[in-house]
Amino acid sequence: LPPPTALLFPSSPQEAYCGYAIILMALLWCTEALPLAVTAFFPVILFPMMGIMDASEVSVEYLKDTNILFVGGMLVAIAVEHWNLHKRIALRVLLIIGVRPALLILGFMLVTAFLSMWISNTATTAMMLPIAQAVLEQLHKMPMGKDVEEGRNNPAFELQEPSTQKEETKLDEKDNKQDHPVPPAPSKPSMQQNKEQLHFNQGMSLCVCYSASIGGIATLTGTTPNLVLQGQVNSIFPQNANVVNFASWFGFAFPAMVILLFLSWLWLQVLFLGFNFRKNFGLGDEMREQERAAFDVVRREHKLLGPMTFAEKAVTILFILLVVLWFTREPGFFTGWGNLAFSDKDGKSMPSDGTVAIFIAVIMFIVPSKIPGLTQDPGKPGKLKAPPALLSWNVVKEKMPWNIMILLGGGFALAKGSEASGLSTWLGDKLTPLESVPSPAIAFILCLLIATFTECTSNVATTTLFLPILASMAQAICIHPLYVMLPCTLSASLAFMLPVATPPNAITFSFGGLRVTDMARAGFMLNIIGVLVITLAINTWSIPMFDLHTFPSWAYSNATASCWVSQANTTTPRP
Repeated sequence: LPPPTALLFPSSPQEAYCGYAIILMALLWCTEALPLAVTAFFPVILFPMMGIMDASEVSVEYLKDTNILFVGGMLVAIAVEHWNLHKRIALRVLLIIGVRPALLILGFMLVTAFLSMWISNTATTAMMLPIAQAVLEQLHKMPMGKDVEEGRNNPAFELQEPSTQKEETKLDEKDNKQDHPVPPAPSKPSMQQNKEQLHFNQGMSLCVCYSASIGGIATLTGTTPNLVLQGQVNSIFPQNANVVNFASWFGFAFPAMVILLFLSWLWLQVLFLGFNFRKNFGLGDEMREQERAAFDVVRREHKLLGPMTFAEKAVTILFILLVVLWFTREPGFFTGWGNLAFSDKDGKSMPSDGTVAIFIAVIMFIVPSKIPGLTQDPGKPGKLKAPPALLSWNVVKEKMPWNIMILLGGGFALAKGSEASGLSTWLGDKLTPLESVPSPAIAFILCLLIATFTECTSNVATTTLFLPILASMAQAICIHPLYVMLPCTLSASLAFMLPVATPPNAITFSFGGLRVTDMARAGFMLNIIGVLVITLAINTWSIPMFDLHTFPSWAYSNATASCWVSQANTTTPRP
């Protein structure tokens, strides 16, 4: 191992300056002494003054193709939320699955995970929790209560779409009690019933926030760390053949998400419902009336939505078109439309996933929300009024999280500065002793480290700080960079133990009925399960998908010249 003085004092002052900038930003991101987006602007100030990069070069990093993909994906998600399409999907799935205890938890987890694949996990949690509370209220009431018979609306369903500012802050307890009234306790229940109901309530609340975090890992735009990975790979390894795109990420992460979601459902069921699976699946006659009452709540709220409007149908069609275009642009296993119609001289697709997202988003600003010609202008009798478009800029201004876009850019600037200053190369050289450690062990230990670190720090900040270091390490010890970068990116979403770990956890905790120990007890085992599932994914189906058994040519640099020799002399692949 190198002496401490060599670690503290690199050979070049630029390396030390860049290391200082990274440490300073890491401290500010961990403590949140400044807003995360404000800290992300530090490279614009520090790198030119330290002689690391020109100001114009740093500024370019803040609006790369990955940022455009984020903006386009968020615009489509905002349209889905604005027209309440996500609520219709959620209620419809719950009607299909039913309200028996184990199946109810599974239903909420499936719906929440699916919605979180496409829209913000914070918005998904904020929408699903009131629905869960309303259903639980009916399950714990006397059967066929007065409000069910009269068909009254349940106040817990009065959903309010959270603004961007509200998503960034913890919900105020007083406001939460006004917006989401705590369900009244059942009349004169036994102590055993009280305990079972409390456990069921806790399991339902946690299943929503956990599945929101799990669902986000399945798609490239599902959660911001996935986009950080794509941007870092494209920035650090510009010669890579667009190896991380929507289709390749989905093929790798979606099976891992499904396995993790299923195991999480089993764990939550055992932890909060017990081992009486006959009762959990509602095979007995108990709770039949209460289940019918809860089912009536879901059915009534679905009926109140009415038939699908023209706007909902238009958003659905455009959303499906977006997903199809993402999958077929450059899938890799067959020639995509990007390779056929818009290829460069090397046959690669010139449009990116960001191009597709912005294209669909622009269409949403053009397509009307109602069939044109049927709306009368109240101010001008006899004249027709043009209906509003599916998306308006006023709606986008309120709901677009611009701070995340800046945070992404700050991470890309850090990675570029590390490369330009030589810090990445220096750090990679210091990590060469890890070459003697088996690759699966390295990946497993790094996953545990990231999963622990992300409990106390923003998952975006975690991936932004660690991915450039992992890329340098992979180059130094001659393993495929994605072999360590992919699992660590997924591990950054394993924030299950603390209320402050991620916004969905904070929202769930603010609803009441949970202690920190309850969340930590359930989340600790989920972290372990998550790390094991990710380790399984990176050592099985991801190897042929990304060709992880070889060191890629696009990852070679001056520092990895020895990899040519080791690659030629090695018969057994490292991973």
